[in-house]
Amino acid sequence: MRAQQAPYDVFPAADPPYYRVRYEAAGKPGELIYPVNYTLWIPHGVRTLRGVIVHQHGCGEGSCKSGLTGAYDLHWQALAKNHDCALLAPSYEQPDKADCQMWCDPRNGSDAAFQRCLADLGARSGHSELSRVPWALWGHSGGGHWAGGMVLLHPERVVAAWLRSGVPPLKANPARSGLGPHTLSEAALQVPVMCNLGTKEGVTVKDGRFSSVWPSNEEFFQRVRSRGGRIAVAVDPLTSHECGNQRYLAVPWLSACLSARLPKREGEPLRQMPDRRAWLAPPTGSEAVPAAQYTGDPLAAGWLPNEAVARAWMQYVRDTSVTDTTPPPAPAHLRVRRNELTWVAAADLESGLAGFVIERDGRVLAQLPEQGKNPYGRPIFQNLQYSDTPTQPLVPMRYVDSGAEPGRRHTYRVIALNTVGLKSGPSAAGMPEP
Repeated sequence: MRAQQAPYDVFPAADPPYYRVRYEAAGKPGELIYPVNYTLWIPHGVRTLRGVIVHQHGCGEGSCKSGLTGAYDLHWQALAKNHDCALLAPSYEQPDKADCQMWCDPRNGSDAAFQRCLADLGARSGHSELSRVPWALWGHSGGGHWAGGMVLLHPERVVAAWLRSGVPPLKANPARSGLGPHTLSEAALQVPVMCNLGTKEGVTVKDGRFSSVWPSNEEFFQRVRSRGGRIAVAVDPLTSHECGNQRYLAVPWLSACLSARLPKREGEPLRQMPDRRAWLAPPTGSEAVPAAQYTGDPLAAGWLPNEAVARAWMQYVRDTSVTDTTPPPAPAHLRVRRNELTWVAAADLESGLAGFVIERDGRVLAQLPEQGKNPYGRPIFQNLQYSDTPTQPLVPMRYVDSGAEPGRRHTYRVIALNTVGLKSGPSAAGMPEP
């Protein structure tokens, strides 16, 4: 492995609990023709990992570069921590306008590179089980193609797969070169899959660059569901190809699948998703009901794992405003050096992290950031790129109190805000260090 070359040479440090490997492009037929970088995050205190959550970017140079920060996303880390899983973010170094199929079809070498990285990162992190644990997959655009392809190739390893605006081929397409369609096995039908796309990708807007996304998703959904597959569709009513607010449904959906399917003990097979609590819904509709109450053809309806997910799905497909009544965790490890505050905070599992309230001597001093921004959805503390990853440089948990009175030892507290406006309890009080 050699040092990265531009434009993929700017990325956050990978000191523990982060780990990184990079592989050069391979030269043999069938191997990955692009260099690739993998960054892994492991929750503090986890002795044995139960799985790995993969956050896979989409096609194009910009999306590929955005993968460099995927493992640093606090919201996705909260999901991983909740299930004793690692969080992995690849970054394929695809040149501008190069063929995305050469990595997003896992049969072109990215499957083998991915499994190699799990072994290497397992050795570096001291978690050799990483090469054996199950995978929960999220992918955007070409990343959805990749994640769906991994379901079809390795159904015994995949807990669930969220496919945002991209699916693998299940039928031949004369207009597209490549390895041809995948095979849909009985084992793959047992893997929960969510096809998620923007309404402007061919559902309500029938022309434009991304108008073919819905026909591809519809074909994939029908082929899988008609054979009893555990698959659903969630149409984002506000977006086109950008990811929007999908994480507020993707995270609870993946969490439900992880809770139901992860083995109790290492080495055991994935558990089968129970059908008794399932809800059904028309793929482009807005109402879901318990499966026993569904009056249409159940094999033409989307499959949702339980009532909680079904209710979140109904909110999402109406306006993406998935509600949350649980406050975020309180910040910790507040330190004050002169007038500079630093702290650590975990994101709220349901609603992520929007910002912080800074208190000085029992009164509100500031809100950080003053005005949240996110061109793709709800404002969040880390900001978001197109493929649902934090912007660079990473936003620090830091505040400088420029109005502190000289010579006075003020007392500070920090309160976290999630993206629906709920506040955490305050951190432990902090005073300037002597």
